Amino acid sequence: MRSLRDDEGFNVCIDVTAVDYLTYEASRDIPAGVDAERFEVVVNLLSHEHRSRVRIRVQVPEHDPSCPTLFDVHPGTEAFEREAYDMFGIRFDGHPDLSRILMPEEWEGHPLRKDYAVGRIPVQFKGVVNER
Repeated sequence: MRSLRDDEGFNVCIDVTAVDYLTYEASRDIPAGVDAERFEVVVNLLSHEHRSRVRIRVQVPEHDPSCPTLFDVHPGTEAFEREAYDMFGIRFDGHPDLSRILMPEEWEGHPLRKDYAVGRIPVQFKGVVNER
């Protein structure tokens, strides 16, 4: 990532997100020699100089859902990584404050995982006043 930023000019990180492929049945477009994993972290970078974008896809195993943080290379990724942690449970090693960003701190589980038991549980999101 540092080389893409410093040598290739991709100095803007547009987005970092995650995907859970637990129930995905179709074949995935994975390069030869790379094993498909349950989770995938997707990073979108932009080069204004070259007027181009690049998408990096990182396979993240279910048994150890973690990958290195991008915060040291692209400081603006702090909130993106926290959201992926909060919603999918993917840890970003070296992140300065890997805590929940959307769900309450005491929330158990990660709501965007395909195996998360969805129910009718009322949620009080951070910073939102419930007017009911």
